[in-house]
Amino acid sequence: MLYDESYEMRINPSAVHSHVTGDEGREATARSERGARLSSRGRAFACALACGLLLASFAPASAQRRATQQRRPATTAQQTQTPSPAAQQEFEQIAAQAAAARDGDRVDEAIGLYKRGLALRPDWTEGWWYLATLYYDADNYSEAARAFSVAARQQPKAGSPVAMLGLCEFQLGRYDDALTHIEQGRSIGVGDNPELTRVMRYHEGLLSILRGEFERAQQTLGTLAFEGLKTDDLIVALGLAALRRGMLPREVNNTYPDRDLIHRVGLAEHFAAQKDIADAQREYELLARDYAKTPDVQYAYGRFLLANRDDDGALAAFQREIENYPKHALARIQIAYIKLKNRDPQAGLPFAEDAAKLYPRLPLSHFVLGRMFLETGQNARAVEELELAQRMAPEYPQIYFQLSRAYAKANRKADAERARDTFLQLNKKAEQADAQQPHADGMTAGDDSSQGDAAAPNKP
Repeated sequence: MLYDESYEMRINPSAVHSHVTGDEGREATARSERGARLSSRGRAFACALACGLLLASFAPASAQRRATQQRRPATTAQQTQTPSPAAQQEFEQIAAQAAAARDGDRVDEAIGLYKRGLALRPDWTEGWWYLATLYYDADNYSEAARAFSVAARQQPKAGSPVAMLGLCEFQLGRYDDALTHIEQGRSIGVGDNPELTRVMRYHEGLLSILRGEFERAQQTLGTLAFEGLKTDDLIVALGLAALRRGMLPREVNNTYPDRDLIHRVGLAEHFAAQKDIADAQREYELLARDYAKTPDVQYAYGRFLLANRDDDGALAAFQREIENYPKHALARIQIAYIKLKNRDPQAGLPFAEDAAKLYPRLPLSHFVLGRMFLETGQNARAVEELELAQRMAPEYPQIYFQLSRAYAKANRKADAERARDTFLQLNKKAEQADAQQPHADGMTAGDDSSQGDAAAPNKP
């Protein structure tokens, strides 16, 4: 099934409810993404490269809606005040009727009953949860978001309500809020619910594409492909990430001019994610021939070759990209890193200098140039470029590691110690965040403290 507006992501309320109230049950299906564009918040490192990163292109959950039967919850939230016997009896009767209507797929009736129950008992978290899921299943994402928000506030230690709030916000086109809440839900935890976790990861991947964080999108989506998921919408998303196109898969319809190209690149990346390197190589070779002059095809091929330790092939591909598009800064940065990795920084310096001139607002270009100056003995210029990169991307650990080296060479011991301490703090924070993300088996981008010159930034 090709990705289109019928793609859906359904989360069975009974399945996720087990992580809100303690009931058991697991089941999930898939729901579609809608909306226009993510705002440009946080794009400073959006053009990152992944030198030395074995690309594991990844995949979303199934794209078909199936009916789900919701199990009646075992418990309800307690009132803040003890109700009268009559009020308690009325509430229990409404709660039972709401559960029966929900189980019988009488959606409108169930919604009305849950609203009546919540009017009697506003702190009924279970009621907010089921009301939210009913609105979600009815594609009323605005009301679903409001109800999930209340459930999340009432149960701050449960990750499922806030994650579902993020999925609603995605459907509403509130992409920054969606990313914040999906990440918050993942951080809190959604329990043993692999289907909801996949849904969250898939949407995080799409949001990374819209933010221009293409390498991060490939990592996030790639773990899904590595786990064996394969749908056309996932493949399209992988193709968009590899070709650095900030759009949603639903926009790549049958009339989209580059649909075939995007799908084929995504297929190559899916092969790579599943460690089927021979098929990925064959597909990329055909792509490099069939779309020799198309923007970013040679660049994507070069990154694949670099990930698989074919430096010579990667250099040739990046050079072809530059020949096609002389202002391609990232291809120059990749060449510079290959030269640095192979202990030939002098040969890489002109490429880094050109990249910084072509893309002066990209922190990575100044970081790479600073590295080149540092390795070629131009320490003062190295400090200047690395400090510029630090001001542009103050949360990026590797910059501080290289700054500590540059300060030490300049005999600025106090500055070197501060930079080193900041690196350790930020690197620990990054490792903790990274530990929450699933990874496909294979190489990952290391930091400079452990990988030396072979390590490259995993985001720009």
